[in-house]
Amino acid sequence: MANSQCYIGTPNGVVLCVDRKSGDGLDGHFWHGYREDAVKFSRLYEFVQELEKFFDEIRFPYRGTTMRTFGVAAVPRQRQEKTRVMADEKLLEKRGDLGTFIVRVQHRQNSSWQGRLTWIEEDKTVYFRSIWEMIKLVESALDTVDSEELMENVSWSEE
Repeated sequence: MANSQCYIGTPNGVVLCVDRKSGDGLDGHFWHGYREDAVKFSRLYEFVQELEKFFDEIRFPYRGTTMRTFGVAAVPRQRQEKTRVMADEKLLEKRGDLGTFIVRVQHRQNSSWQGRLTWIEEDKTVYFRSIWEMIKLVESALDTVDSEELMENVSWSEE
């Protein structure tokens, strides 16, 4: 059976590779088409921070809310055009030791993310409504949380 749901399909799509579980959470790395090497993280929180920076760099998806600061106004950075250096086919070859996911964030609204998450090993795709929901889906796929701890609407089941 071919992996029908395993594609990138968007300029900001990333391949999330989870390598190990630790006391603090999940460790791993992720790949995107604008860089030839992986971005490493030691907690899913760091993954979220790094991915947020990436979205800001490529300006997609646009933020629904802007960060506010007090004091001296920040000087806007000039936009640098990003060039893809890795084809989608190469990205899809990357794998994590524990699990591999394709993250496609479609919107950044209400100070969170909304999009689709594909679990490559199981060829399953689900929609998520927040960063928290996405993290719980990744953790549940890797059996790091009790199924009772998950909300009813947050699961990989095909109901």
